[in-house]
Amino acid sequence: MAKRAHGTRQGTRSILKKKKAERSRVFINRVMHPYADGDSVAIVLDGAQQKGMPHRRFQGKTGVISGTQGRAYIITISDGNMQKTIVARPEHLRPIE
Repeated sequence: MAKRAHGTRQGTRSILKKKKAERSRVFINRVMHPYADGDSVAIVLDGAQQKGMPHRRFQGKTGVISGTQGRAYIITISDGNMQKTIVARPEHLRPIE
């Protein structure tokens, strides 16, 4: 029997899978959206873009932008009683109004 994989993308087949209509599409408005400090964002992983992808445990979490780091944004989320900092590129973020 094969050994079970223990990588960072373990168990992500359903999380990172896209619908048929969304395949081979580049959502330029998601990449070019201007974010400012204090904006609320949802972390929605895009499996087609591997660069700047946060860990899968943060899929669906909501956070606040607290700064930039190169092309990426620094997002602060609360995970239970802890404040965590995530660095993610804009392909994996969606604005919350």
